[in-house]
Amino acid sequence: MKKTLIVLLLICSCKSFCQKYVLQNEKNIISFITKKGKILTLSKDKNNGYLVYRFGTKEKIQLEYPEKNKDSWKKFKYSYYHRGGGKMNSAMDLITVWFTIDDYEYGIFTYDRAGDEFSPESFDVGIKITNLKTKKETKLIAIDQSIKGSLYEITENELIKIDEDRID
Repeated sequence: MKKTLIVLLLICSCKSFCQKYVLQNEKNIISFITKKGKILTLSKDKNNGYLVYRFGTKEKIQLEYPEKNKDSWKKFKYSYYHRGGGKMNSAMDLITVWFTIDDYEYGIFTYDRAGDEFSPESFDVGIKITNLKTKKETKLIAIDQSIKGSLYEITENELIKIDEDRID
């Protein structure tokens, strides 16, 4: 009960502090609160002037990347994997938008898997941060009720490039 109350408070308070994470001239692509209480947004200028990632707490944006200009689109790539369902497997969609800063790679992901007779349905949204030197990965998973928007929108924008050789 206590955990549910904390989650509800985080979600309700999101409206007040999410305004600094998504500016008035921006459109939210995806945003969520992680299970550790961090806020993540991926937004674009309404006129496609830039793409920007923001991450932090309700008190402070701890990381904003990159600079807000037309070249920002080139700093991001995405991968998309779709598998239709059938007798031998369940349907699945995996979309990841990723970028690199110094020795770290950040991958915002949505993983949607239809259930079948062998495994339950699953839906995960979050960010995977990988130290490129040590290969250590950290995953921060979203609170389901806090998710706003969808990475599907990014796949329809020609300003961001797909990496067809990558599935993660």
